[in-house]
Amino acid sequence: MLSAVSIALAAGLIVGWIYVIWRNLELSRRVAQNTWLLVAGVLSLVTIIVVLVLFAVFLAREIREVRRQTSFLDSVTHELRSPLASLRLCLETLERSDLAPERAAELRRMMLDDVDRLEAFVDDILEASQAGHADRVRSIGDVELSEVVARAVRTACRRYHLDPEIVTVDVPPGSRVRADPTGLEIVLRNLVDNAIKYSEGTPRITVVARPVGDRHVEILVEDQGIGIARSDLRRIFERFYRVPEEAVRARRGTGLGLFVVQSLAHAMGGRLRVESEGPGKGTRVRLRLPRARPADAEPRPSHG
Repeated sequence: MLSAVSIALAAGLIVGWIYVIWRNLELSRRVAQNTWLLVAGVLSLVTIIVVLVLFAVFLAREIREVRRQTSFLDSVTHELRSPLASLRLCLETLERSDLAPERAAELRRMMLDDVDRLEAFVDDILEASQAGHADRVRSIGDVELSEVVARAVRTACRRYHLDPEIVTVDVPPGSRVRADPTGLEIVLRNLVDNAIKYSEGTPRITVVARPVGDRHVEILVEDQGIGIARSDLRRIFERFYRVPEEAVRARRGTGLGLFVVQSLAHAMGGRLRVESEGPGKGTRVRLRLPRARPADAEPRPSHG
């Protein structure tokens, strides 16, 4: 639409200008004495240039969005096809009458892993589709942080068959924040999952929580993984965006995880920041949430 308007405008201005000059040949010979003709021409050209520049910017954004969506669809196809093919193979193998009980148990465990993977993937898609909805966080309340962190760490480690002990957790007992319990667990699970996924060898991850003043608690999730280039830090929260590095492409992903995390954090009144010194230097994620009110600060019911 914008391209058609710009072309029609350019053609109309050029034809109109030529027509004016043809009908006023004597005026065109005395341009210095008829500056309005020159000004009109300059304004016409400026208008054309501005419209074409706007069109180029709009087109570049559309091309980038299409590429991101194409990459997302490729990732979705792979994320769905791989576990489904594994489930089919496991089921066909389980039909064999000569299958050893140990092998059958191993296959069932593999099937459960694939189901868990599909469930986590679908959850990410659903959370991303709800991003921006004002009512997506419904139960803001006081949450015991240590319990949510422990569940998130166990879930993420179980997905990769790792001992939760690889994650060093330092959350003082009694640390409480104002948050939605389900939303907070999704956020922390995604952060720990990313820290594991983008680590080389045995992951080394720390989860630390500390009060910031009297009103906030900051949760730090830090790894020693592949890191992020500084030029990519400002884009990692975009929907479908994945860092264009081979180390990232070698790992499964849809570009939705951090988008979901940031959306949920904002919906709970929090702030999210990602830091990295560059590729190979690990990543730090800082999540700041409102601090829960002290128990003695709760309003007491009045007795009439």
